[in-house]
Amino acid sequence: MKKKIYFEYLYLVVLGILSSLSLPPYNFLFINFATFSLFFIYIFHKKKSSSRNNKFLYGWFFGFGYFLSNLYWISFSLTFDENFKFLIPFALILIPAFLAIFYGVVTYCFFLIKNKKLISNLFLFSVLFGFIEFIRGNILTGFPWNLIAYSFSNNLEVLQILSFIGTYSFNILCISLFTAPSIYILSKNRKDIFVSIFLLIIPIIFYITGSFKIKSFQSLNLVKNDYVIRVLGSKIDIDRFYENTDALKVIKELITISKPDLGTKTIFLWPEGIIPNVHQSDLHEFKFLFDEKFNKNHLLFLGININENDNRDEYYNSLSIYNHKLNLIDSYKKVNLVPFGEFLPFENFLGRIGLKSLTNNYQSFSAGKNREIIKINDNDFNLKVLPLICYEIIYSGKIFDNHNFDYIFNISEDGWFGNSIGPHQHFAHSIFRAIESGKYIIRSANNGVTAIINPTGFVEKKLPLGKSGYVDFSEKRVSNTTLFSQHGNKMFLIIILLYIFLIFSFNRIS
Repeated sequence: MKKKIYFEYLYLVVLGILSSLSLPPYNFLFINFATFSLFFIYIFHKKKSSSRNNKFLYGWFFGFGYFLSNLYWISFSLTFDENFKFLIPFALILIPAFLAIFYGVVTYCFFLIKNKKLISNLFLFSVLFGFIEFIRGNILTGFPWNLIAYSFSNNLEVLQILSFIGTYSFNILCISLFTAPSIYILSKNRKDIFVSIFLLIIPIIFYITGSFKIKSFQSLNLVKNDYVIRVLGSKIDIDRFYENTDALKVIKELITISKPDLGTKTIFLWPEGIIPNVHQSDLHEFKFLFDEKFNKNHLLFLGININENDNRDEYYNSLSIYNHKLNLIDSYKKVNLVPFGEFLPFENFLGRIGLKSLTNNYQSFSAGKNREIIKINDNDFNLKVLPLICYEIIYSGKIFDNHNFDYIFNISEDGWFGNSIGPHQHFAHSIFRAIESGKYIIRSANNGVTAIINPTGFVEKKLPLGKSGYVDFSEKRVSNTTLFSQHGNKMFLIIILLYIFLIFSFNRIS
């Protein structure tokens, strides 16, 4: 008996591993129709049987396989410093093990809620799964990485629904869709089969309507800005954080890549934390490098650390804006920090056992209080920017408290992930945020993907992973404010209520 259950657990782990192949960069979308259907069939049969002792473990093992195979690259960030290498086995195993708890809660609740009808159980499974994913994305600091919905990253037509309902709502629909084929195996009831067919038709409807939306956007007139946004992609080694890297050399390299033209109004966007061991207060020391290459026609958006008010205990990861004289115009302090990377959760306790923050010389960054729109309004430049630093791009709904802006500027340092699937997964979030917001996303990355993404999620210009250079943005199409950017995750609540209605409705149908 024990041998049998071990094989069943292995079966669930394999289903989870195979499901992860639907995510970027693999994008084997259709594998989810098999894995999720088989997973649902398994737990549905277990729910009907008398043996329900392992109801939490069914979901946990599926989730463990899923996160083990799509988050292994996190361990790469621990290879740059000898002091952290002993944590690699823990990162490989414990992070997936922890995240799998959420999926364990799904199956536990699924078994706990009595529901006899097959279709009602499918809707129950979907709404529980989607709701727990929402909790995963918001509890404590939240970690909404690799929601099931991201398996649609290459299907822009279908993804246009994000502009109305957002990623979390779409995630619930995806789970229903991927689970729908199981009805053909589990039921001979015509009503059940009809519902499953309808679920499978939904993405076709989304595809058709999304195609019209994309064509409508493409038919809009191009508007030419009176300035160019030059977006840098660089390949400066992450070792600069740990070695005595020459800041002067790095700045010279960035200026060379930028190729400033004195006669062209240009906004330069440089990646996150790109200059080693230089804080905002120290940057003026390098003014002589800018005097020759930059003039009043130029603005520089730069990822740099801030120690405010000369308080060395308070550091901020920031996106700061400078004029050609390196005078500070404005600055945004990162609000959503990376756990263990930029700050140590429960630092008073974990610090005592020797754990430290991975970056910032082992010291935790401080979190900014608000994500304010950066407003540039002078004689030469007039624009409003929503700033997102690296990790902040993964949050759906949270970033749209104020939707009155022109662009999203996203700067990132992806060198921590190495040459892995991590940067590709990270970039996919940008596509989702562009569609949700209905705005252009201008993304500058070191050791990552630098790109211009339009409001339909289409990548207009792109620098491949690991390439140095720049892309220019000077023409745009102006789209309307999206429903989701106005209401955020209130749309998710509506979908939840709809599913609850469906559960009760189908449960009453004989």
